Amino acid sequence: MSENRIRVARDKAELVKSLIASADNNSPFQTYADAMLFAAALGAKRHRRVPLGEISKKEPGPISIEIFISRGYDPVMKLIAIAATENINVISPDRADFEQQRINIFEEYANGGLELLAQELCGAVDYTERILLMLSASLDPHNPDSITENSSGEFDLRKFL
Repeated sequence: MSENRIRVARDKAELVKSLIASADNNSPFQTYADAMLFAAALGAKRHRRVPLGEISKKEPGPISIEIFISRGYDPVMKLIAIAATENINVISPDRADFEQQRINIFEEYANGGLELLAQELCGAVDYTERILLMLSASLDPHNPDSITENSSGEFDLRKFL
């Protein structure tokens, strides 16, 4: 596998760090990869894709793609890329340019998701509670961002909660 890495925008680095559980807080995620995957899924769900701009060189630095693969996140990354490009060939394992395209798409959706999280978490003391409230609200069938099955037959993600 290549040395590709998932980068974090410099202006989102502090948010990503604050999303990771430590002795000082009760944050919802165990690793940077977990937080970035959640942010990318949120960004993809809400169609928020934002270029990175300046990259964080300190903590969190670029995260090896191997960490995402070892945690079983590779299929989600591929699905996000397929949805973004509407091209199944983007998951081809034989083309390095497609792998880089998948990484760029993932980074941009994660950056967009982090922007959304920053707005949602503004002023929150307990990020875990606020994110749970956010997810609960998304189950509302009258909410346009709901993840429940709608009349278009969208897949119901509630069984994964």
